[in-house]
Amino acid sequence: MRIDIISVVPDLLQSPFSHSIMKRAKDKGLLEVNVINLREHTTYARAQVDDYQFGGGAGMVMMVEPLVNAIESLRKTTNYDEVIFLTPDGETFKQGLANQLSLKNNLLLICGHYKGIDQRIRDHFITMEISIGDYVLSGGELAAAVIVDSVGRLLPGVLNDETSALTDSFQDNLLAPPVYTRPVEFRGWKVPDILMSGNHAKIDQWRHDQSVLRTRERRPDLLSGEDG
Repeated sequence: MRIDIISVVPDLLQSPFSHSIMKRAKDKGLLEVNVINLREHTTYARAQVDDYQFGGGAGMVMMVEPLVNAIESLRKTTNYDEVIFLTPDGETFKQGLANQLSLKNNLLLICGHYKGIDQRIRDHFITMEISIGDYVLSGGELAAAVIVDSVGRLLPGVLNDETSALTDSFQDNLLAPPVYTRPVEFRGWKVPDILMSGNHAKIDQWRHDQSVLRTRERRPDLLSGEDG
């Protein structure tokens, strides 16, 4: 999979993809992540990419021309399955959407800044708009890192045990069950006996029951099918 990211501050994205699972995915050739500096695609003086909004009001707006230049330059060599704008008023990012995006080949993410991007970009180039939550960030870079990590770890061969992702929280609309590791007893706190029984059918049932219980207590909206 290839993911290109257009950013005004590309240095913010150096660390997230240089460690742990994302680094492993890149080293294996399973994931390619390219960060494009928007300022390299402007014709304005001093690498300007934003301007005052028409109609007045506080806050600057990312200009249409630099973004068009960047998008069209990238499209000369890459056919994108989705061109995604990261914005607080987009579709809320959930596990199901991560699963869908992991099946794509090429994604282009556009990181917003200031008061957002010129609406003409959204009207004519964007195919999907995504929000990672009901709050506002200084820019879309952190949201881009979240999406790349969430999607990238689902690619076949990225995780050492590919079945691990299938038992993550929010798969099947359930939270993950409690997990334990060595030692069996610590300060009198013992691992549940069922996990030491070797009866995998009963262990699977216990884990499912715990997932349902935890979801009912913490995120009952997931069981009812409502958004939370």
